[in-house]
Amino acid sequence: MSRLRAAVIGVGYLGNYHAQKYAALERVELVGVVDADAARGAEVAAACGCKAFTDYRELIGQVDAVSVVVPTQYHHQVAKEFLAAGVHVLIEKPITVTIEQADELISLADSGKLVFQVGHLERFNPVLMAVEEVLIEPLFVESVRIAPFKPRGTDVNVVLDLMIHDIEIIQHLVKSPVAKIDAIGAPVFTGEEDIANARIAFENGCVANVTASRISLKSERKMRIFQRDAYLTLDFQNKKVLVAKKGEGELLPGIPNIQVKEHELGQSDPLLSEISSFVEAIREGKQPQVSGRDGRMALETALKINEALNRIRP
Repeated sequence: MSRLRAAVIGVGYLGNYHAQKYAALERVELVGVVDADAARGAEVAAACGCKAFTDYRELIGQVDAVSVVVPTQYHHQVAKEFLAAGVHVLIEKPITVTIEQADELISLADSGKLVFQVGHLERFNPVLMAVEEVLIEPLFVESVRIAPFKPRGTDVNVVLDLMIHDIEIIQHLVKSPVAKIDAIGAPVFTGEEDIANARIAFENGCVANVTASRISLKSERKMRIFQRDAYLTLDFQNKKVLVAKKGEGELLPGIPNIQVKEHELGQSDPLLSEISSFVEAIREGKQPQVSGRDGRMALETALKINEALNRIRP
């Protein structure tokens, strides 16, 4: 394959960045961007040196790969047409609205031997990548993801908007089926839950306590992971890691020495890493780092959390 022909469908806030990353990659030609707002599409296209379209179907036959960055309710419709046409797809999270839609897209990708990647961006955060080898068997996980209120993303509730990032990471690390979910939440500024907490129990005994809010006065994205002989704090926002491990010898009789190491990682570009990984998977014919099945599993758990929230609604 010479130059990979790519396009971005939907160039709002996040889609604009997708277009910039494709335009910056060697051996990738950004053929075009698509947006229902013709003026917005023309603006992004001019900045990225490509063509603007208002109908994504015009790009079928002209591209090898696309990023689908449209509102969630259109994910299935848009991705389905590209996959059916033999085009590799990177789709933003959540993968789809329903499990049935996700299954159809995964089946299409499988039958066409296509790369189908889901945009769970935190998997490309250097903080997570730096500690994956240390994380052997999590026993308890506590995650907090909070942010000030923004109208963007409110087409879904906070579970599908923010919490799903941590759900996907935790399931990737725990590698065990979900056994039980308890959840509580509240709609504050929108008609859907803007703050939620879920307790996820896994079949292997691990428990995760997950909190997400989009109505806070500050931003915070932290995860604390406890396993035998070690405790880790991951600060996704500030790119910091703390690892406390049982060392040799004793601090006091019966009390082990604790070795604490803090690492401050340099700034990075997770979105560029994500898109580069997508392109590499296409070129090398391998599975993407975050597959359609990974995205489906995160969606399934998120929907079960929503079911638990619905049970407690008055």
